[in-house]
Amino acid sequence: MTAKAQKITQRTQSDSFIFCRALRVIFCAFAPGRRFGKNLAMKFLFLLLCPTLLLAQTKPRRVWFDTDIMIGMPSPNPREVDDGVTLIMALRQPDKIELVGVSTVTYVDYGAEVSQKLLGWYNRDASGKPRKAIPLYKGSNTGQDTGVENDATRALADALRKEKMPILALGPVTNVATVVKNHPELASQIEEVIVCAGRTPGFPFRPGLEKVTVGDYNFERDPEAFRVLFDAGIKMVLSGFECSAYTLLGKTDIEFMEKSSFEGDQWVYAQLRSWQGRALKLFGIEGFIPYDVTPLGYLTHPDYFKYYRDIPVKINRKPNDATIGSLPNGQEKPFLEASYEYKDTKWRAIYAYKTLPGFEEIVIESLKGK
Repeated sequence: MTAKAQKITQRTQSDSFIFCRALRVIFCAFAPGRRFGKNLAMKFLFLLLCPTLLLAQTKPRRVWFDTDIMIGMPSPNPREVDDGVTLIMALRQPDKIELVGVSTVTYVDYGAEVSQKLLGWYNRDASGKPRKAIPLYKGSNTGQDTGVENDATRALADALRKEKMPILALGPVTNVATVVKNHPELASQIEEVIVCAGRTPGFPFRPGLEKVTVGDYNFERDPEAFRVLFDAGIKMVLSGFECSAYTLLGKTDIEFMEKSSFEGDQWVYAQLRSWQGRALKLFGIEGFIPYDVTPLGYLTHPDYFKYYRDIPVKINRKPNDATIGSLPNGQEKPFLEASYEYKDTKWRAIYAYKTLPGFEEIVIESLKGK
């Protein structure tokens, strides 16, 4: 045996000896007739377990990030920016979450391109050094073809075979539902799916000055995908318009980005300002609701929201209440609704219905990198 191997063996034997002696002390402390034994044993166990408990509390949660990101997409009108804001915010919370992978749904080529751009700018530590690369995959381009495999569904399935994790699904849930439909054995590997969708009965989606009503796009794009997830018994968290409406980012909230010398901030600022201008025309206010930050907030800052827990959920068909969009107002469409009044459904969810004061500041500070 080499000197190095002998040294390692001696150290291992020494560590084992110390551990066995520690266990013996604990067992003896519990022996009958020991007046001080129980307290001594409990203190000793606490000292042994304390580092492990602290590590468990501080370890970031590993999350899959599925998005229909469109920020900056060439179009006659500016496109939604909230997925982009949410991705930046997620990257700025490394103590709370770790992105296992990013997948795109709808407009997947552009989504992958802009996601890669944002990852290059913002997946960095406090010193500006790039962190470990996060893999990026293209998913369903239509957001309406549940069951059809793609690069994203294959990668997500592979990741779930290795570990359990939650999925943050910020667009149509087509990619996630495809994995569950084609690989039902992996459903138990999904800890929960957090989505930006759903409503309580009769709640209208009216941003800004409430002049117009918008639809529940993420659900309405692929209702059957939601049905797959609920039927599989997966834990669902609904955090849609009703919860997000309490958060608004106006012009003054993002001025710091205009003053920043960082290329990423300059680009993002231009997209946010364009979207704020669009919001002024559509909704009467020069600001926007970053809808998707509240599903992320459920993972990173859960105490900043109020919830209905274990609430029954149904898909109901009702006249369309949206005043903008391709579907004529009044024509029937599906609604994803949650209510304790529903007695004829087995579907259940956690429903976030209110954002508490302080979360908007967290969003802004995350964009600042603080």
